[in-house]
Amino acid sequence: MIKAYAAHEKGGKLKPFEYDPGELGDETIEINVEYCGICHSDLSMLDNEWEISQYPLVPGHEVVGTINAVGKGVKTVSVGQKVGLGWFSGSCMSCEWCMGGDHNLCPDAESTIVGRFGGFADKVRAHYSWVIPLPSNINLESAGPLFCGGITLFNPIIECGIKSTDKVGVIGIGGLGHMALQFLDAWGCEVTAFSGSPDKEEEARKLGADHFINSREKDALEKVANSFDFIISTVNADLDWNGYINALRPKGKLHFVGVTPNPLSVAIFPLILGQKTVSASPLGSPHTIGKMLEFVQLHQIEPMIEVLPLDQVNQAMDQLKNGQPRYRLVLKV
Repeated sequence: MIKAYAAHEKGGKLKPFEYDPGELGDETIEINVEYCGICHSDLSMLDNEWEISQYPLVPGHEVVGTINAVGKGVKTVSVGQKVGLGWFSGSCMSCEWCMGGDHNLCPDAESTIVGRFGGFADKVRAHYSWVIPLPSNINLESAGPLFCGGITLFNPIIECGIKSTDKVGVIGIGGLGHMALQFLDAWGCEVTAFSGSPDKEEEARKLGADHFINSREKDALEKVANSFDFIISTVNADLDWNGYINALRPKGKLHFVGVTPNPLSVAIFPLILGQKTVSASPLGSPHTIGKMLEFVQLHQIEPMIEVLPLDQVNQAMDQLKNGQPRYRLVLKV
């Protein structure tokens, strides 16, 4: 039996829950969970914001732990290895996207907490292709958030071809944005942090920002018109997107990894005149996750975390709901 914490209704409290996972599949891995990060997506699933939640719901998709068992068809990893697991727990392995290395775009990709039980538990299972070995010297406590928040930021660096000479803006210095600053600074970019919280300036600079702009100041965006090659939005808010597009240089890109509450409304003419682009991306493939871990190890990048025991999961979720973490919460199992 696997012991977990589950909600039995929309927005419900997480309570102790046990389930029988059944026989281990040939290509399945079972992980003894040691740490599990908490992501805003866990809260969205708990509240059924996307109308895909099924109850009882066991959240948790930023898992770090040790392999406990492997199916007989698993040859890439072995029992005893330290590994991580993120949003995806499986993909078909046969479509054009999987065969091309873009497993994260597989139409039949399986999510760790959608229609199955996640990592707020002592054990969790997944297909071997999405279970990623950890570098030997990585901090296990802080590694979990890399498998959702971290790869969400690292993937567009790769996919959008960000160059070390690019001038890049990061909108929002929170759970995602604070990692974006570290990644882009280590990548070699000139980095500007956009935030409506002036008190975050000192910390943003320590995390890698070369410049800080208080986005609530009048004319703040007008002052940086035609300045950036790439701007990435990490926030779940509706902002002055036309102002940010105006801040792009020709061929610049406004890229979204945060989900806006409402559809975008942008003027097309400035996009045409400057050959600018509005784009978005999901999490990355297993290969890109592996590359991110190499990069993190090389540059000693870590998410900033607060650790709580698993039995305080409801307190942790309340903290997240009230916007209190600075910057990521991690449960110790």
